Amino acid sequence: MGAASTVVAHPLDPALLEIRESPAGTLEVLWQLPVSQTAGDAPRVMLPQGCSPLSAPVASRAGAGAGAGSRIALRWRAQCENGGLVGSDIGVDGLRERRTDALLRVHLADGRLVQAVLRAATPTFTVPESAARLAVLRDYLLLGFEHILSGPDHLLFVFGLVLLVHGYRRLFWTITAFTAGHSVTLALAVLGVVKVPAYPVEALIALTILVVAVELTRAGGGRETWIQRFPWAMAFTFGLLHGLGFAGALTEIGLPANAIPLALAGFNIGIELGQLLCVALILAAAAALRRLPVPLPTAIRSLPSYVIGSLAVFWVLERTTAMF
Repeated sequence: MGAASTVVAHPLDPALLEIRESPAGTLEVLWQLPVSQTAGDAPRVMLPQGCSPLSAPVASRAGAGAGAGSRIALRWRAQCENGGLVGSDIGVDGLRERRTDALLRVHLADGRLVQAVLRAATPTFTVPESAARLAVLRDYLLLGFEHILSGPDHLLFVFGLVLLVHGYRRLFWTITAFTAGHSVTLALAVLGVVKVPAYPVEALIALTILVVAVELTRAGGGRETWIQRFPWAMAFTFGLLHGLGFAGALTEIGLPANAIPLALAGFNIGIELGQLLCVALILAAAAALRRLPVPLPTAIRSLPSYVIGSLAVFWVLERTTAMF
């Protein structure tokens, strides 16, 4: 802890490129970057050939503070002489070097909204003749999958549940309850029904991990706590908080106005697939350890509890102090 400077819990913070096309071929361009991506050779917007700027970019800050969610927004106008954006290539240069993605939203002059996720392997996108709704589902599913796999706090909570709950059937219902809890608040927060500040939510998420770690140290003591007797109730309750954390990342990305249910479902499915992958790997590793010819020392068996608890304490302190 003394050597650590920061522990990233939500690295998913893609850039946003939004373009609004007028019937006359004028483009209103919005380019949003996380502050962490603006130093040095920042990713650059690549408009189609034949499009030239009409004004210099005007910079402003979006989001609160200098921490998570703080972004730099650049706005400018451009003119395209090639008959519109349909069939043209739009891209972002520098995604591979920055190891980030960019969400692309194009509001076409005919009223359609075309959306894609630009990645290091596919930094350009050709605006199609017609919008593909399955592409929205695919892109948001990948975003959800990446978010859960790149969020160590959520993965540690799932890891703790797998260690705490014994029996596949009981574990299944506990993980299902956690899924139900974070699905509810994810939808409510993204749709604007519930609005909760990000920093207190992140601190409480870290506290849920600490609670699970403490329960792991109590397991096998002879007397079950209410959490050990009803792990599904704890998982559902804590899942409500984790859903607000998931929503923070999705709110920054945004949802396509014409495909909100599809994008929301895709993001949630991606989270669940990543979560199931995590559970499967943990169970496989536990099965492999049980096959070892030499039994593990008791101290080694209790190590995961203290690792989870130590990280949780660090996050609680870090995120609590970030609120002031």
